[in-house]
Parts: sequence; C-alpha cells; structure tokens
Amino acid sequence: MYFPTNYVWSMSVVATLNNGGYIDEIDRACKPVLEASQNGDDAGTAQLYASWAAVADRLIAKAQDDEARGRRIGAGETYYRASLYTSQAERLQSPAWEGRNAAYQKSIDLLLKHVELLGKPLTTVEIPYEDASLPAYFYRAPGDGPHPVVIQWNGLDSTKEMMYYSQFPQMLAERGISTLMVDTPGSGEALRLRGLQARHDTEVWAGAIIDWIEANADDLGADADRIGIVGWSLGGYYAPRALAFEKRLKLGVAWGANHNWAEVQEARRNREGENPVPHYWDHVFWVWGASDMDDFIAKTKDMHLNGVAEQITAPLLITHGVGDRQINVKYAHQTYEQAVNSPKRELRLFDDPEGGTEHISIDNMPYVAGIIADWVAETFADLP
Repeated sequence: MYFPTNYVWSMSVVATLNNGGYIDEIDRACKPVLEASQNGDDAGTAQLYASWAAVADRLIAKAQDDEARGRRIGAGETYYRASLYTSQAERLQSPAWEGRNAAYQKSIDLLLKHVELLGKPLTTVEIPYEDASLPAYFYRAPGDGPHPVVIQWNGLDSTKEMMYYSQFPQMLAERGISTLMVDTPGSGEALRLRGLQARHDTEVWAGAIIDWIEANADDLGADADRIGIVGWSLGGYYAPRALAFEKRLKLGVAWGANHNWAEVQEARRNREGENPVPHYWDHVFWVWGASDMDDFIAKTKDMHLNGVAEQITAPLLITHGVGDRQINVKYAHQTYEQAVNSPKRELRLFDDPEGGTEHISIDNMPYVAGIIADWVAETFADLP
C-alpha cells in the first residue's frame, strides 16, 4: 500500500514493480502525488498521469540517446520501462480524459520499440471479428514447432501490453508454448481505439480467434489441436465461459475466479469491496456501452457461470488469492464445485505465508504465473 488510503492506486504500483519496474523510478513517479491520493480514487488521476509521464519521458530521452549511440540493448530495456509506466498511469484515467487515447498509443509505440530493438519474437496481428478485427500480439515459442497455443485474455481494464509486461507469455515460450494476447471487445485497444464493447457470450470471441489460428497454423508454427485459454480478473469469467461452449479449446485457466460478476456489481453498488479502477461506474458503462445503471445491469445480468461451469469438459485450473479485496474467494470455490464435468479440475488458493493473496495474486505475480505456466505445459503434454 504505497498510497496508504488508496487501494486502486497502490495496486498499480504493485503491478508495476512485479512487471519489471524499478523501485527508484516508481518512487519518483508516486511521491509527488502522495497527498493527492488521500482525496479518493477518482480525484487527481490526471495529476498522477503527469507525474508518471515525467519519469517515462526522462527514460525516453535516455533511450533515444542510447539508440543514437548504437546501444540497442540499453535502449530496448529503457523503452520497455517507459511503456510500462505510461500504460499503468493510463489505466487509472477517466474514460472522459481527453489525453487517454494518445497516452495509450504512446504505451504501444514504446513497447514496439522495445520489441524491435531487442528482437523479441512478438508480432502484431489482426483477428477478423464480425465486421471489425481484434488487435493482438503473437509471441512465438522457439523452434520449428508446431507448438501449442495459449489464448490470453484481459479482465475489465487491462490490455494486451500488460499481458506482455507480466512475463507470462515468455514463461510459456520457455516451456514450448506460444501465446496469442488478444484485446477482446471491451478491453485494451479494441475498446480505446476501436470502440468495440463487451458481451457476455465470450465463446463468440473464442470461435473467431480459433478460426484465425487454424487458418494460419502453418505460418504461426501452431498446433491447432492444442489450443488453451487463460483469462485473468474478469477473464476469470470470460475464459471459463468460452471453455464451456467452444469445444476446440483443450484447457483453460481462471487466473482469479469471477464466478458471478453480476452479483459483484450489486455489492459494489452497496460499496462492498474494492474497485479495480477509479471512475468505476463511468468505466463499466464505457466497456458495455451502457447509457445508465439500469441499462448496465440489463446488459450484464448473464455475467455468471451458474449453469455454465457444469458444461466445461476440458481441464480447468482456478487460482485465487485468499485475501482478494475485489472478488471474494467464495467465487473460486463456486466455479470449482460446479465444474464437475472437467476431467482435470484444480483449485489453487494462495495465502500467507506463501503470498499471492491479493487480486489475481498481483502481489506475487511472477511466482503465480510460473505455477500456472507449469500446469499448462503439463496439461498439454498429458493430452492424447
């Protein structure tokens, strides 16, 4: 809790530290807004962005100088941190903030400079979806393949860039598995720059993505018979829902359970539990294209896994922090208890003294990511 009275801002600090940020740089970004953080989640977020951007801009100047001197490694690593800081500060802004799209695009551009300079095996791809397309990153495992592929999905407010920062795709690649990081409707670039909004029947997204993998399997070095799905946070609803109805998926992970998100919204209306982002109701209305609270409730009434989890017939791993202040651990038990037709279901809870007790285990994220990556690799290997 860098900001002692502000959970939402503090969560971004922890995420940044766990995703490769430097403690001195993060402290320099946060210290000027310590006082502002005491005024609640919503007030002062533009001031916070300015403070983080000042640190990021100093890093950009350093990276540009490194690049001019031919120091590709130093430049690539520095662009990475500048992207990370820009992304985490952008995530905390109001949907109405006029600088939001430019800030998000800046985080993308900086990340792709990192990828270019360090020769990372990441490519940008477009996945046809209805009358539009979904933006994604494909991170290819080393060797000729064909490699299994994990589709990775966001939660409510994260981005495909944050998936890359997490180092989870890199962990999978070390285990011979490629990753397709997708900004689904209602998240990341799909929402911010394309206006695509969320829906409850996520098997529609999954079907379009798997169609694309199958059509491009040779070029991707992909094994189209070994495709899995991992979703964190609200992805703990999105991914199991897709796994239940899209039978081409051979395994799934709920990285942080979200069994009944519709019920959670009622609790948040009663100020129970913590919100994931500032300007919460403005944000969820944006994600769902809702005009008011009644419209939002109507559009999200089916956001639960009751009657759905029973239809999962592939291996399923559920992870959850016992101290999650956003989504109560009871929802992890509910998904596990209802997924009775999964041939390999596992509930992995994280508590003290092990760590990983917070939302999506963000307080010990690399540790938990490695455990999930091992489960995915072992489960793919056990498939017939």
